[in-house]
Amino acid sequence: MPGRSSYEPGTFCWADLNAPDPDAATAFYTGLFGWHAHLDPDPLVAGHVTLTTDGDLSRPVAALMPMTAGAPPGTPAFWTTYVSVTDVDATAEIARGAGGQVFMGPMDTGDLGRFALLFDPQGAFIGLWQAKDFHGAGVVGEPGTYCWSELAVRDVEGARAFYGTMLGGEGDTHVSGPATRTEWRTPAGRLTRMDERWPAETPPRWTAVFTVSGCDATAERATRLGGTVAVSPHDTPAGRSALLGDPQGGRFSIIQPNG
Repeated sequence: MPGRSSYEPGTFCWADLNAPDPDAATAFYTGLFGWHAHLDPDPLVAGHVTLTTDGDLSRPVAALMPMTAGAPPGTPAFWTTYVSVTDVDATAEIARGAGGQVFMGPMDTGDLGRFALLFDPQGAFIGLWQAKDFHGAGVVGEPGTYCWSELAVRDVEGARAFYGTMLGGEGDTHVSGPATRTEWRTPAGRLTRMDERWPAETPPRWTAVFTVSGCDATAERATRLGGTVAVSPHDTPAGRSALLGDPQGGRFSIIQPNG
């Protein structure tokens, strides 16, 4: 499939993992998705690993790296997903004005781009990315590639207002089985209301979703590799999906698209 070299503003473009043990994370995810791991030789980004489906570094699908400096001991691995924006500084200011908390950046990452990390008003964590030389995932639509992000929150209307203000666009809400979902027309991602089935202690969060050719087989493989299945494979209007956890606590979803 042809590579992708640009993303419209308001579109999720990239996902990376912070892990306490990057070597163990590399072993898990390469075993799960068949990814190729490329350790960055630059000492300024020690431990940074670019992940590809075919070994071609011009077609990255995700990355992983050591845990963020200053993270409290025992912090589990976590995926960060990034939205493409035209002006990260302006978008960060809009987020602050709408009740968000910017806790890192905006700052440059060399010639690759400029980013900021923030919490929305309900505490969900998200990244903003203003591209220079690097635009995001170099391939989409194939098994083992990042496809979108899903936000689970208790206050859906509040989330729609915040992301609509920060990113523009509107959300279309529809019922999907027992869940209520919103999809932004930008499209930024998908939103699910956290109902009584969610434990009270579960915080709102964005979850990275990866395409797979077989949802059930991938979930089984995750457990064999030491991971967990938080939500068993089930059918949705978009395809067969499951919520998984890696051995270090990082949560992510997989989907086997319909058709």
